Amino acid sequence: MLSINQLMKYLRNHHQISVKSNQAQSLRNIGYYHGYKGYRFIRTPSQHIPFSSLDEIIALNKFDMQLKTLIYPKVMFIENALKSYVIEAVLQDSKSENLDVVFNKSITAYQSYAPGSQQYHKQYAKRMTLKGKINNALLRDYSNQKQIVNHFFDTDRPIPIWAVFESLTLGEFGTFFACANSNVKLKTSSILHLPSNLDSDGKITEYMIYAVKDLRNAVAHNNTIFDTRFQTSTINRRLISLLETEVGITGLDFKYIDAYIILITYILRKMGETKTVCKQFVTSFIDCTDLLRTQISPDVCNQILGTQQRTVTGFQLFRRSTKSASKFHQQFLKILA
Repeated sequence: MLSINQLMKYLRNHHQISVKSNQAQSLRNIGYYHGYKGYRFIRTPSQHIPFSSLDEIIALNKFDMQLKTLIYPKVMFIENALKSYVIEAVLQDSKSENLDVVFNKSITAYQSYAPGSQQYHKQYAKRMTLKGKINNALLRDYSNQKQIVNHFFDTDRPIPIWAVFESLTLGEFGTFFACANSNVKLKTSSILHLPSNLDSDGKITEYMIYAVKDLRNAVAHNNTIFDTRFQTSTINRRLISLLETEVGITGLDFKYIDAYIILITYILRKMGETKTVCKQFVTSFIDCTDLLRTQISPDVCNQILGTQQRTVTGFQLFRRSTKSASKFHQQFLKILA
């Protein structure tokens, strides 16, 4: 086990990283394993960042922390609102808040496939797995004395669907929505004001849930997010096409964090968030990226953030100048009005 001074010497001698004598506390604050080892590559360990100083590592760590601070309240808001919308859609479709009734009437996506077909079996198995996940989630919260679950179980009353949603993770909620019938999906799409020509089957919300889920979990657990290494699956192409069409962007790439900023802003506007709030969100992101570009090499920045050549109806999406950023704000929010 090395002391802080020994770690500083190790970074200098073995990694050729310049460490100032007064940076012991900074290294202690970010940690060698979480700070240096967690930030020395982009997306995969093979894509090594050629850091030359501890200052660069600290700057990237700070950038990542600023992103999490910026994004956390937005994804929490989105998660809560999406669950609320789906509850509304389910109650309208099933005419009941009883979980068993909801399952029998609304969690029936499997019925859209021919009985006995491969897709029928796949969807039915997903539905059965979902029921097990819900029971496990309720048992977990009951064992942990979660007030909402205990209130119903301790009085031997059926737990309503809205209370069930309080126990579901975002991933489990995504599975619930995926298993719902087309009535629930289309009603949710309508509440979100998604364009019917791009979401005729109501499945875009499902793709949004899964896209936000990985980011939300990474932020909540203080994992690294600056390079989108948190992705557990490919972002659905239909969601990307919708965003490109709606926002006027070409070549949207979720390999870069700015794609998530665009997705979050789009969802927030669809949920009725004000232009002012969305503009502040985007401005804060641009400020963070502008600062990072002054602290680490342009080549590394481009690997992390992209070459920043995507366009929004003629304006560069993210530029370093305040004037260009202002144009982006105006055009982006105009499109989402």
